[in-house]
Amino acid sequence: MTEPTLKDPRTLYRQDGFKKQDQDTPALEEDMMPKPDCGEESYQGNHKLENRRVLITGGDSGIGRAAAIAFAREGADIALHYLPGEDKDAKEVAAYIEKAGRKAVLLSYDLRDESAPQEIIDRTVKELGGIDTMVLNAAQQISHPDITELPMAQVKDTFMVNIISMFALVQAAEPHLPAGSSIITTTSVQAFNPSPHLLDYATTKSAIANFTIGLAKQFSEKGIRVNGVAPGPIWTALQLDQGQPKDALPEFGQDSLMQRAGQPAELAPVYVFLASNDASYVTAQIYGVTGGEAINL
Repeated sequence: MTEPTLKDPRTLYRQDGFKKQDQDTPALEEDMMPKPDCGEESYQGNHKLENRRVLITGGDSGIGRAAAIAFAREGADIALHYLPGEDKDAKEVAAYIEKAGRKAVLLSYDLRDESAPQEIIDRTVKELGGIDTMVLNAAQQISHPDITELPMAQVKDTFMVNIISMFALVQAAEPHLPAGSSIITTTSVQAFNPSPHLLDYATTKSAIANFTIGLAKQFSEKGIRVNGVAPGPIWTALQLDQGQPKDALPEFGQDSLMQRAGQPAELAPVYVFLASNDASYVTAQIYGVTGGEAINL
């Protein structure tokens, strides 16, 4: 009798935490120790997103990178947005997309720039011939232990990048989105259980969760589904770019029920599902990939 292929989720990835490390802004995945698993070697496509025209923001590293690789292997062309300075990571992802036989369009824009969202959508539509899927994933996360030390310029930037850009991108894309389109946001477990040192970040993630559900109610009559993914502690470059307190990395993710941090590759199948026609009756939902921590609205 053939035995099932089972994998113990507790031991699927490293359990012993990470070395203390940090990087200058913007942090690059290439310089992380160890590099995250974004499915470069493991993700296998099943034609779930054939000929889709997808915009992914923050697609150079981490969760966005994993989604881009998976979507391309599922048959999608990708417009990949990334922050200027992250070109090396972005070109790596583009190579994976093109190796899958799909088109990659690289879009280097700072979402703090009010003109960026419209330009991103215009270039996506021009280069891909349209847009039908959006993965709104770009984020700024900078740790500060005390609100009295939290620069208001940082608060404004975090809101601009994390949530205001979502409003602007969807507004710009709406005229181009046909029925059957899918919008997927990246919120966070921080929306439901905020860490005190991530006050501005967590607040934006809560706003994203509400934005997702409210937008889904608006767009249901257009035949457009809107859902969100709430990651828990995931090993990404975001954590090294002042995203965690300096001494927190060795214990990062260790207090989850899985007793380890998650890897971006573990989220990619959820994004694929929510984008695909398999999720035809799924909208206004937040999917938690948290290693066991509960999420509640």
